[in-house]
This record gives sequence, structure tokens and C-alpha cells, in this order.
Amino acid sequence: MKLPASAASPTMYFIGVTTGQSSIMKLFPLWAQALGLGGPKIVGIDIAIHAQPEAYRDCVRFIKEDPLSLGALVTTHKIDLYNAAGDLFDTLDPYAETFEEISSISKAGGQLAGHAKDPISSGLSLEAFVPAGHWQRTGGHALIMGAGGSALAISSYLTAPERGGDVPHTIVLTNRSPQRLASARELLGRIDTPVKFEYRLCPAPEDNDAVLAGLPAGSLVVNATGLGKDRPGSPLTDDAVFPHEGLVWELNYRGELDFMHQAIRQQEARRLHVEDGWIYFIHGWTQVISEVFHVPIEGETFDRLEKIAMELRR
Repeated sequence: MKLPASAASPTMYFIGVTTGQSSIMKLFPLWAQALGLGGPKIVGIDIAIHAQPEAYRDCVRFIKEDPLSLGALVTTHKIDLYNAAGDLFDTLDPYAETFEEISSISKAGGQLAGHAKDPISSGLSLEAFVPAGHWQRTGGHALIMGAGGSALAISSYLTAPERGGDVPHTIVLTNRSPQRLASARELLGRIDTPVKFEYRLCPAPEDNDAVLAGLPAGSLVVNATGLGKDRPGSPLTDDAVFPHEGLVWELNYRGELDFMHQAIRQQEARRLHVEDGWIYFIHGWTQVISEVFHVPIEGETFDRLEKIAMELRR
């Protein structure tokens, strides 16, 4: 990891793995102009996956102490950054404390604030493609491959009390790491919900195939592993069979997207709805930009930024 030089003008950071490849580098200036922010910069900070704790502490200290460094969006490293540098924050929001992750770094009143925005952005994204009453109508389950911050956030939204009875019958989380699964079990155990959770150790794609095969029709299948973006591959093999009339969500929007293409090949035969991570990307970034620059982004303002993003993608 190489830290940037002290900011010479208002700057927001993107803490990730391969930040230079992200669409936000082209999109952020357009959004900043539309929001009337006066031309702040965005700078990427690339950190290797599961880096040493001091790398995360150095990064957080730099933002905290540099006057014109206003904040950051954190992806991939949300849990590791919390574990390594959570004590450097003056305030943490309830989601950050509950799920022990930080996806948003901002400053207010001379204090450094950490937020976990994924439970909000994942919920808004799911509402865009999961029909109201879907779970009550289908009795479907949710399979989330991955046990990191995004998996916890999606689980939180799907079990929110305000959803009433419109929740999955069962949520299954799979991961290659028993430690990651144990951590997810402990954190999600704090949620008071009638939804049944299952945790499956799946060190190979064939193991995920087997879990997938047991899902009922109408189930949601999510790739929350990061495979297909920063790392090659898919959590499934090409022999995997998706549930009939299932909802398939690829959290990535860039990269090889192997998982999404596996689903698309079965889309017609299995009557699947296949969604990529673009809307999740938009909600995730607008939530954090709103926090960093203290500007509300909702209603017509959000619609305007979404239109700009869609035009850039085309």
C-alpha cells in the first residue's frame, strides 16, 4: 500500500483493491458537479486483500489527520479495517458496531465517524428487483455465497422487523473459511428474527453447487464473494443448476462476472431474474458521498445522479 500525499484540495478516497478500474473515477466528477460541490477530487488507495493491520491503521490515521482529506468509501476491507483501526474513530454508527465493519469514513465537528452503509444500500438495491410479497408467495430461501460485510448487510435487510412476514424461510451463508463463518454466526446471532440461519463450509465450488441444488423455487442466490471482480472465477461450477424462477444477484458490476454469465445461460430455461451490482454500486456510493460532504441525496437528487450513472454506463 502507498499512501497519497497530503491533499491540496478537498479530497475523498476510495479504499479498495483495484480502485483505478472502478467506474467511480469517471462518475465522481460528474456527480460532484451535479451536486454543486465545487470540484473535490477522488483518489484511490489500493490495499492487498487481508493486509496487515498496520496498513489499515496508517490509512485511517492519514485521513483523520490530513485537513483536506474529508473521508472515504471502503470496499472489500470493511471488516478488516474495523478490526484493525476501529479504535481510531471518535464515533461509530449502530450498524458499524453491530456488524463490526466500516464502509464509510467521514468527518463532522472535528470528529472522525465510521458508518456501515451496506445494510441501507443493499436494502434499497433489493427493493429495486425483489417484488413485494415475494417471500410470502414463494416460500423461497436466500443463499448468500460469502460471509463478509455485504453478506451480513443483506441478511440484516432481509430479516428487518418492518418486513413483517415477507422474509425468506431460511438464509444460508457459505464460505471457504470456518473463521469467517464463525464470525458471521456470532454477529447475525444478535438479530432477533424468526428466520432460520444456516452456515455451510464450502471450500470448493462443487460444495456451493450442492447447497444450491437444495434450494426451493423462487429462492435468491447472491454472489457476495468478490470472485469475478478483483479475483477471477465464480463460487459455482458450470454444472450448477439455479432454482426455478429464482432471483440471481451478482454483487459485482465489473470484471469477468463469471457467476452472472452462468446464470444468464440458464435464464430462459429456469425463468430466472438476473441482476448485476450496478444499482448496488450507485446506492453504495451515494450513501457515502452524502455522509462525507454532508449533502442529502434522495428523491429527485438521487434520480438525477442515477440518470448520470446510467448514461455513463451506456
